[in-house]
Amino acid sequence: MTELDAATRTELEAAAFRRLLEHLGGRPDVQNIDLMNLAGFCRNCLANWYREAAEAKGIALSKDVSREVVYGMPYEAWRAANQRDASPEQLAAFETSRPKE
Repeated sequence: MTELDAATRTELEAAAFRRLLEHLGGRPDVQNIDLMNLAGFCRNCLANWYREAAEAKGIALSKDVSREVVYGMPYEAWRAANQRDASPEQLAAFETSRPKE
């Protein structure tokens, strides 16, 4: 692999993150519980990681603001428009695959 300077690497990572958000934005049918069951993270995890990265840089960012970055709208508006109740099968899969504390 070609060695990348830090600035280029950061630009590529940021572009990939923006593309991931764009992709998820176009797939509101994919529920967070499905993401958690298959990949071990969801949109809320991305929002938390974004907020944690901001805080590591000394930037105060609320949970609501970080979720709006990820969801592309206020979280409650996204939930009202897109979130469905989890099925018993989804909940059972989550119980076996969720991160253990």
